[in-house]
Amino acid sequence: MHHNKIVILGTGGTIAGTASNASSNIEYTAAEVGVSQLVVTIPGLQNGVETEQVAQIDSKDMSFEVWTALAMRVHHHLARQDVQGVVITHGTDTLEETAFFLQAVLSPVKPVVLTCAMRPASALAPDGPQNILDAVCVARHVGAQGVMVVCAGNLHSAHDVQKIHTYQLNAFGSGDAGPIGFIEEQKLKIVRNWPVAPDKYNVIATEKIAVLNQVTAWPKVEIVMNYAGVDGALVDTLVAQGVQGLVVAGTGNGTVHQSLHAALRHAQAKGVQIVRSTRCTQGRVLARSDDSFPASDGLSPVKARIRLMLGLMGLAA
Repeated sequence: MHHNKIVILGTGGTIAGTASNASSNIEYTAAEVGVSQLVVTIPGLQNGVETEQVAQIDSKDMSFEVWTALAMRVHHHLARQDVQGVVITHGTDTLEETAFFLQAVLSPVKPVVLTCAMRPASALAPDGPQNILDAVCVARHVGAQGVMVVCAGNLHSAHDVQKIHTYQLNAFGSGDAGPIGFIEEQKLKIVRNWPVAPDKYNVIATEKIAVLNQVTAWPKVEIVMNYAGVDGALVDTLVAQGVQGLVVAGTGNGTVHQSLHAALRHAQAKGVQIVRSTRCTQGRVLARSDDSFPASDGLSPVKARIRLMLGLMGLAA
């Protein structure tokens, strides 16, 4: 039995999108082309590649149900001895969230590489095919491990990756950490470490997926932002609606307007878990001795929200 099969899981996104006009890169419908069709059009990719459609959605509409299903399918394929790694085709909008979620739940010792496109499959010069080739190259790399993202020849870790541009093909960055490496002509140049897989990663992942499958409703965790003139009304409303956790995207080093701060303290007193992140795209919140709320440990607001939800489910990430 060959031990180097790559499984490509499709979830939709722009990479599977089509437009009525080949010159249009934004007026398109996402999630139209099946993953098997995408792979067939890429020369030299068929050998040792298997495809499966897990979902077919625009990633702006990503749901907890799809996340759970995706985690299950990735875990299933990684457990196969003949599978070297998994590639996932995904929309760019919530790519960083799905990647972080999968790393938090699975922390795999085999590579899981999410990839995407900024242009639809119907474009004059689509970027999806090269991104898929690059993702497969990473998944086949000896020693590759953890959940990663490939876009425009750059390899990012799930922990650091963020979408940083609305339109350009090179739409992702890793902030201060920088990329893990670069894919150049089907060769990977590594510049820093792979994501870490803990001991007994397989047992831990199996247990976490079992918990996810039993959860009927995910914890309600929302994100509020700090800005000039903000008040606490939104927080008060969310508390009245039974929110369980709040991530505040603070200004600067996680700073919070006094009115919003008072409302968050009130929420905290009622048992709502508060985490402080920053709306800055670079850097991290550095804790001070007089902080009322714990910092997000370098996570962006959307990733801090995922970790808080998992924590509330008893799945410490």
